[in-house]
Amino acid sequence: MSAPIALTSGDPSGVGLEIALSAWGALREKLPFFLIADVDYMRELAATSGQMVVQIATPDETTTAAKTGLPVLHCPFGERPKIGVEHPANATSTIASIDRAVAFAQSGAASAVCTLPINKKVLYDGAGFAYPGHTEYLAHLGGVDRSFMMLLAPELRVVPVTIHIALSAVQSALTPELLGATISATHHALQRDFGIKQPRLAIAGLNPHAGEGGAMGHDEIDMIRPTVDQLRSAGLDIAGPLPADTMFHPAAREKYDTAICMYHDQALIPLKTLNFSEGVNTTLGLPFIRTSPDHGTAFDIAGKGIADASSLIAALKCAGDMAQNRARYDAE
Repeated sequence: MSAPIALTSGDPSGVGLEIALSAWGALREKLPFFLIADVDYMRELAATSGQMVVQIATPDETTTAAKTGLPVLHCPFGERPKIGVEHPANATSTIASIDRAVAFAQSGAASAVCTLPINKKVLYDGAGFAYPGHTEYLAHLGGVDRSFMMLLAPELRVVPVTIHIALSAVQSALTPELLGATISATHHALQRDFGIKQPRLAIAGLNPHAGEGGAMGHDEIDMIRPTVDQLRSAGLDIAGPLPADTMFHPAAREKYDTAICMYHDQALIPLKTLNFSEGVNTTLGLPFIRTSPDHGTAFDIAGKGIADASSLIAALKCAGDMAQNRARYDAE
């Protein structure tokens, strides 16, 4: 990986910036990344824990700077953050950090983008943010109409077809077009970004026991199975629709590389049960690589010195691996 990873500031009042310092302490020269944030504030924050910050002017200074401290590319905050308190005045700088990280990734100056958690209400109140969240805004910056969420840990990868909608809305939101696009995007990402030449996909049913032949619902018969059969006939290695309650034990997980689930909790409950601390969120379908720790701003524990950086460290490592795999795939 020739270029470093760009790490956004997230909400500076949450745990993001303190775990960024912890991640530098853990990774240092092993995996080059730089933070886009207010360098003066980061120096104050680093001093409280005996760590160092080095200001950089361009991403290509990252590797040298990382030997001494966390490389920070200056992006001034609107006001000095108070830990655990919402600061709408910092909304614009949070968005600017995302914009700059994406611009670096698109130009090749960064190999990937890793995003620290944001507070959506702060962005709505402070900047009139017009997007439901990170993923939709990144899709806008990337110029794509649709992107897909993958959550992963060493034990499991999952992709939910529908995401942040009410359970009562899932059935109507599931369409052959959406399911087919999700399966195809996942298959391609596993090849390009994860180095799996022949991905194996497992598709969960929507209903208990995958509908049990129509006794518990017809979604599998009417929509899911025909879509899966069509893609299987095109050469994809797909199993399903399968009963979701038997997909996630160890022997079942050995048979597939990624599970595609019909709704949010069907995907995230098994992942977070298996490995809560090292979960990574990555967005498929973007023209650049994006990962994120799989947790929020955690205002309640910010500044207490107890925030766990494991998920961020995993997200940075995942971004580095994806960048290497994508470069290799594109070269071939």
